[in-house]
Amino acid sequence: MGRITLDKVTKSFGDVNVIPPLDLTIEDGEFVVFVGPSGCGKSTLLRLIAGLEDVSSGQIRIDGNDATELPPAKRGLAMVFQSYALYPHMSVRKNIAFPLKMAKMDQAEIDKRVNKAAEVLNLASYIDRRPGQLSGGQRQRVAIGRAIVREPSAFLFDEPLSNLDAALRVGMRLEISELHERLKTTMIYVTHDQVEAMTMADKIVVLNAGNIEQVGSPLDLYREPRNLFVAGFIGSPKMNFIEGAEAAKHDAATIGIRPEHLDASATEGTWTGKVGVSEHLGSDTFLHVHDTGLAETITVRVNGEFGLRHGDTVYLTPQADKIHRFDAAGLRIA
Repeated sequence: MGRITLDKVTKSFGDVNVIPPLDLTIEDGEFVVFVGPSGCGKSTLLRLIAGLEDVSSGQIRIDGNDATELPPAKRGLAMVFQSYALYPHMSVRKNIAFPLKMAKMDQAEIDKRVNKAAEVLNLASYIDRRPGQLSGGQRQRVAIGRAIVREPSAFLFDEPLSNLDAALRVGMRLEISELHERLKTTMIYVTHDQVEAMTMADKIVVLNAGNIEQVGSPLDLYREPRNLFVAGFIGSPKMNFIEGAEAAKHDAATIGIRPEHLDASATEGTWTGKVGVSEHLGSDTFLHVHDTGLAETITVRVNGEFGLRHGDTVYLTPQADKIHRFDAAGLRIA
């Protein structure tokens, strides 16, 4: 079991309130991602759940039991940090087994759990190597294995892929997602990377200055962002925002249109602009369009074979059913 409930939880450091009163429920077996910009409170919130930080007020319940004052070791949770924190003089086997040794578990049970974790994480062939003989991705798997053997109620991941290069990040993203499918254990994952959030989560919690801006599935947040902050944070490249007369035509203070929901043409369209920088990614190209009279830059996602170049005139037409409307307070207009 791994149902976690936060009831009016707050955290202050002296006079600075970093987590205002916050309510959140994470259901058993969910993969929940906390996402937001640096300083938004996502890591602090994870540490409150783990017991590594004291709650200033409110209650944390794990499977219905009050865990607010419990020390980390008593919460039944396992945390995987950004740094691998492996013992360099120990083999993979001994690193994974370490928390069980400290708990004075029977050796036969330790061997059983370590071997199972090594098999699940494809580490069996590296089991007798030391961390210095492993790649970054393999070391991160060892760190995850050390968490798995504890058989926790939930796994807590604090930006575990930040130290990996781009290719390894993609691979480990898939591996962690596959691991969740196999274990069916609750996972809470902190990242500032909204691509990780969109590709991994069952449920995303978008945080801003300690406040929850929106909670929902990746597609819910993509299709129906609650406000300008969520609309601008979720999606890559980010949503284009247009104010003034063009927004007023749609009875809004601001309208938003995603780069993939703009049709581009060399001959005709609703808006006109000049092609600036083009980012060619193979199957797709991102055009950064200037001189539209709508915004400083409008980003458009087009087919990778789209023929316009820097300085060319381009015509843009927003897909009418994909325009997002926001009021003067920045809230979504239904």
